[in-house]
Amino acid sequence: MSAHIANGRLVVWLTLFIGMMFQIMPLPTMVEAWRPDWLLMVLVYWAMALPHRYSILTAWILGVLLDVLLGATLGIRSLALSLVIYIVVLLCQRLRNYPRWQQSLVIAGLICIYHALIFWVQFVVVGATPFDFSMFLPAISSLFIWWWVFWILRNMRRRYKVR
Repeated sequence: MSAHIANGRLVVWLTLFIGMMFQIMPLPTMVEAWRPDWLLMVLVYWAMALPHRYSILTAWILGVLLDVLLGATLGIRSLALSLVIYIVVLLCQRLRNYPRWQQSLVIAGLICIYHALIFWVQFVVVGATPFDFSMFLPAISSLFIWWWVFWILRNMRRRYKVR
């Protein structure tokens, strides 16, 4: 394995690690409900950019790790992340050609699907989970942050020649 290939993988896994850290980082209670889904946005970017390398299996592994770190029921976030990334991989050619504002809307929709899946599985498995529209607030904050996430990750991909 050449250093160039290893360097590209290291950059991707480093960004996924940073996305995971931002996802579990403690925030004040006032803004906790608005926390963007950092890990999902980073996963969506890499699934759009390199769908043959970082897709459903990567999402499943990181979902299990996120469940462990959050102390949640094991498998809920891995299922939700895997299904959302499956949708991204199916639509990656279209998503790449959308303008950034349209990508942001799609990302917000995907994050709504992600949170609806988590709620549904928690409702079925755990039971008596109250429905609250505030679970969709991360979609709104992610809508505006996607532009920056995309720009930063694209520049990193070009600078370090990740393929």
